[in-house]
Amino acid sequence: MQVRITVSGGKITDVTALQVPDGNRRDQEINDYAVPILRQQALAAQSAQIDTVSGATVTSDGYRESLQSAIDAAHLK
Repeated sequence: MQVRITVSGGKITDVTALQVPDGNRRDQEINDYAVPILRQQALAAQSAQIDTVSGATVTSDGYRESLQSAIDAAHLK
């Protein structure tokens, strides 16, 4: 999982999933469902402190880790 954030005025204005697990059809189904929810949570929280999406624990964990790395790289609090 790899995400990129867009920052404007010190706030996260967008989160884009650049890489998602896509090894099989089930991965794709989970991502199609979970990634938009994770994006909404990240924008609302303005942090990586977001909830795990039910049924998508691995995707959620990877999203959070990548999001935190992007936030750290952007020097956001």
